[in-house]
Amino acid sequence: MTSPSPKAIRLTGDATEADHATIRRDTSVYVYEAPVRLWHWINAAAIMVLIVTGWFIGSPPPSMQIAEATHQFVFGYIRFAHFAAGMIMTVGFFGRIYWAFVGNHHAKQMFILPLHRKSWWVEVWHEMKWYAFLEKTPKKYVGHNPLAQIAMFFFMTVGLSFMIVTGMALYAEGAQQGSIFDLVFGPLRDWIGNSMVLHQLHHLGMYAILIFMMIHIYAAIREDIMSRQSMVSTMISGTRTFKDDED
Repeated sequence: MTSPSPKAIRLTGDATEADHATIRRDTSVYVYEAPVRLWHWINAAAIMVLIVTGWFIGSPPPSMQIAEATHQFVFGYIRFAHFAAGMIMTVGFFGRIYWAFVGNHHAKQMFILPLHRKSWWVEVWHEMKWYAFLEKTPKKYVGHNPLAQIAMFFFMTVGLSFMIVTGMALYAEGAQQGSIFDLVFGPLRDWIGNSMVLHQLHHLGMYAILIFMMIHIYAAIREDIMSRQSMVSTMISGTRTFKDDED
């Protein structure tokens, strides 16, 4: 019988030979640096606040039955939370862009699609079949797989940029003419036509981000279970763990 490796010796209690064999096959790679992980969770929290408060701003309840309008400021608090979360998301997004330049290779994936590489498109097709349950064996990626990379680019890089710009243009109207927000973002509102159209575009963007979040959470949990590699915990520890059953 082969003696267990030093790593496997640390298993105690009811650990079996199969447990020892499994832990010998596990390998881990450090992929997501601390600033990327911190941005991910702060951005997720900010988006949740923006979705909830944005819903109430776009579809306010007919009556709050709290007090006379002069004696309560509930809707003002909702708007403040929305604006504050938007500012936090904006600052965080610029910080994330900065880290794409100074961070490791995987910090850049969200901003660049290697469209010129034929092998990348082959992997995109493979991932599409894998998610459609038409492929039996998943490929192992240290960073984002190509399909996830496309989703992150369009819904995060492009999507957040769209939401920030349109949101600031709407905020500029309240900041009044002549303010720095109006000078920078006011022309966008004027180009679109009016703030109501801009509001509708911003509202539709919220639905797109919400749909992406649901797919993102589903895909992360699915890959954690089916592809034999860590997903959710990777965005906490920064380490991707691969678990192979083949000798």
